[in-house]
Amino acid sequence: MAEIHELSALQLRDALRSGELSARQATDHFLDRIEAQNPRLGAFITVTADQARKDAAAADHVHALRTRTGEALAPLHGMPVAFKDLTDVAGVVTTHGSAALDRKPALADGALATALKAAGVVSLGKTQVPEFGLTAYSENRIAPPSRNPHAPSRSSGGSSGGSAAAVAAGLLPFAPGSDGGGSVRIPAAACGLVGLKPGRGLVPAGESSGDPAQLVVAGPLARSAADAALLLDALMPAVAPAPAAPPGSSYLDLTAREPRRLRIGISLDSPWQTAFPFTPDPEALEALSDGVARLEAAGHATSEAAIRYDNRYAAAFTTAWTAGIGSARIPPQREALLTPLTRTFRRRAQQRSAAKLNEALGFLRQFQHDTIAQYSQWDLILTPALAQTPRPVGWFTAATHGGDYWPAAEWAGDADGDYRKQCKYAPWSSMVNVCGLPAISIPVHWTGGAPGSGLPMGIQLIGPMGSEGLLLQVAAQLGF
Repeated sequence: MAEIHELSALQLRDALRSGELSARQATDHFLDRIEAQNPRLGAFITVTADQARKDAAAADHVHALRTRTGEALAPLHGMPVAFKDLTDVAGVVTTHGSAALDRKPALADGALATALKAAGVVSLGKTQVPEFGLTAYSENRIAPPSRNPHAPSRSSGGSSGGSAAAVAAGLLPFAPGSDGGGSVRIPAAACGLVGLKPGRGLVPAGESSGDPAQLVVAGPLARSAADAALLLDALMPAVAPAPAAPPGSSYLDLTAREPRRLRIGISLDSPWQTAFPFTPDPEALEALSDGVARLEAAGHATSEAAIRYDNRYAAAFTTAWTAGIGSARIPPQREALLTPLTRTFRRRAQQRSAAKLNEALGFLRQFQHDTIAQYSQWDLILTPALAQTPRPVGWFTAATHGGDYWPAAEWAGDADGDYRKQCKYAPWSSMVNVCGLPAISIPVHWTGGAPGSGLPMGIQLIGPMGSEGLLLQVAAQLGF
């Protein structure tokens, strides 16, 4: 057998179900890898090794009992995972990546942890996030930044950056992330993974903070479309049956089937272009070209798609995106511990009237209607996943640092400059959340010319509601 961490999530699942591997063996292997590599990568904020070993032992006991009785095992029996530190896990502190919050263990599991524990997973801990999940990089004031396993001087993206780094480095077989503006797709692209953002309402949000625009949904980070489908299937019992899957089938079943021939519209248009003009890096355009070539070789028809976006989008999205932080319960004496970006946007949210927020939400609903109508001319919309290569650690905050992470005093205070950089880095992500549509990031390109060389760059495919299965099919068809 290959090393445990070299197995795909599907192979590991099968080995655990057959008894070829025990849950304790798998858990110990991944905990050992975390102990060895996390100091370099900063993927985890909290490692719950003792509880994980207890849960793995309990899983092995269940396996022994059900082998004797013939009862079915849970679909992800014994599979190691970890949760973003925005997700409540009973008995574990949810830091939200913030130095301003009290460190109190969560009293109960959130919806995402509930769903995956019911599916049989063993949680190894909590992964690195930016403060309150607000940014496209996973750096905060409480722990070392999450680094890209392919180039540790670079960021792993955000806000699911710790989870993406852990999967890409083989510290986890796959991981759930959450995506409110690109937070699964951005780190997936930065770390060379498949990252799926499901459509609105398909799975639990995965976070325990406010979201008046219903932007956030949980989704899988994995090394392949099949592994992503396996994790997505495990989330489905928590909600209605998968609309994209025929009765009796699953997302995993769908990845084994060829998709129909598709009409795919290629677009570089972005709703951020007016507010924050940008030019995609050559590497982003190379990734797009690679994606087009792969799709056409697979038999799909591509054509240019000119999408018109209302230039009021940037202000409306920012209002909705930051509304939740305004109502977060933070002791007044600890406000100074917030990062400059969080503190700035929190203050603006608190000063904003309810009428202004409602106006922004109303605009975004109209934006959703108008954008979906334009997208409907094609089966899928294709964009680069990112406009730039993965950014250096500290680049967004313009911080200077000499060690693994920097003290609060060294963070730069230009919140608007930070935000502008993020929007220009990932200009094709957030409008998908506003529209509530599914989208997938696929790692089609490496700057060094071959898989694993240089930096990964990806494409994004956006589909209509209910197309999660189709997006996974296309990713699998392209060899991922």
